[in-house]
Amino acid sequence: MKKVLVVGKEKFGSEIKNILSQLDMLVDVSSGEAGSLNRIEKFDLLIYDGDLHGQEGGNFTVKAVRQVGSKKIPMIMLSAKRDTRAILDAKEAGISDYIIKPYNKRELIAKVNALISQKTRLSCIGGGTGLFNILMGLKLLPNVLLTSIVSTSDSGGSSGRLVASLGILPPGDIRRSLIALSNAPDLMNKVMQYRFAKGDELNGHNFGNLFLAALAEIKGSMSEAVKDLGDLLYIQGIVLPITDSQITLCASFEDGSVVKGESKIDLSEGRDPALRIKELWHEPDTECDINAFSSLIHSDFVVIGPGDLYTSVITNLIFKDIKKALAKTNAKKIYVGNLMTKPGETSGYDAFQHIEEVIRYLGGDFLDYIILSDSRLSDKAIAHYAKKNQLPVKTGDPKRIEAITKAEIILADVSHETELVRHDSQKLKNEIKKIIERGKRNAG
Repeated sequence: MKKVLVVGKEKFGSEIKNILSQLDMLVDVSSGEAGSLNRIEKFDLLIYDGDLHGQEGGNFTVKAVRQVGSKKIPMIMLSAKRDTRAILDAKEAGISDYIIKPYNKRELIAKVNALISQKTRLSCIGGGTGLFNILMGLKLLPNVLLTSIVSTSDSGGSSGRLVASLGILPPGDIRRSLIALSNAPDLMNKVMQYRFAKGDELNGHNFGNLFLAALAEIKGSMSEAVKDLGDLLYIQGIVLPITDSQITLCASFEDGSVVKGESKIDLSEGRDPALRIKELWHEPDTECDINAFSSLIHSDFVVIGPGDLYTSVITNLIFKDIKKALAKTNAKKIYVGNLMTKPGETSGYDAFQHIEEVIRYLGGDFLDYIILSDSRLSDKAIAHYAKKNQLPVKTGDPKRIEAITKAEIILADVSHETELVRHDSQKLKNEIKKIIERGKRNAG
């Protein structure tokens, strides 16, 4: 039976012990006296109240981290300090995970289980149907803790209407991630996906979006609403909005024009759809969710994409602390390339140009793997997309890509055709599984 040592004041220790009581493990509590250091080696995990001795952590932290690190015992620190520097310092000192207070009980249990069971911690960054599809596949991977870090710049459809009328974060992409990771009964998931087809005010709204909007009003923030809905849907993983602040996605084009609003950039109405985006930014320039930063720092792998290059992928890479996290983390970064070009965003782009833009907004070549599709599309599909001015993204000369990135290029059959050409959840899962397994073999 696994053993956990909880170090903190009596109230903290009782809270954590009560939460972990539903797990099959022994939990011991210590107030942090020096004598408890001598018992650390008997435990499989240490959970420490990082606020036990104030902002600086006190001598116990330094001694415990050194001793735990020397014995390779994983350690979780819980702290109210919402600071990227504190997270990086903790990671450098040997902390295995840094959880920000107030914490969600389900998420705490998931993170404890991940370290106790030596699960692979996998974070995905994106939005739209691309993120939904990849999560549907990855949640089937055994011994993996999934975290979805979701774009919050959507300004169209039901989400856009709720943003305009209620002043909340757009719930659409968040809802998709929650449904993708849900283990709730099928009927509940169908209700969350239900879109009203009539009614002056309700027509076009998604029920799940309205539910999230109501929870956000009740809880005071979308981040807290997401945690509660995650509990209700029994999600298999963690979902994090990339920020809890309202933002507007803005783009300048090569002709000097500026467009503000994700949906306006996405739809390319009133401008030449072949115009290329010169620069992308948010107004206002805001910070990312500190939980998203911590998740990336403590991940083993990070998947970026798939999704519309600028409005679903790069919109997340604009946040300076997301760029910092991806530069500092030891996680292996996997970029999943797009299947089709997108008028208004990537007309005429090949794989090289997609990758070049991702690296530019990352601020450096931090990619380790790039998955590109070599699926053969039917003539029917190609003709269908040609009518919408969309073409398959060509791989081009691999040497051009190799000149700008150290990443391993993986060409694989990762798409399928139904009414639309999409990434195939199962095929993508299998390719990412191979990368994870190879990483484990190399680490061993």
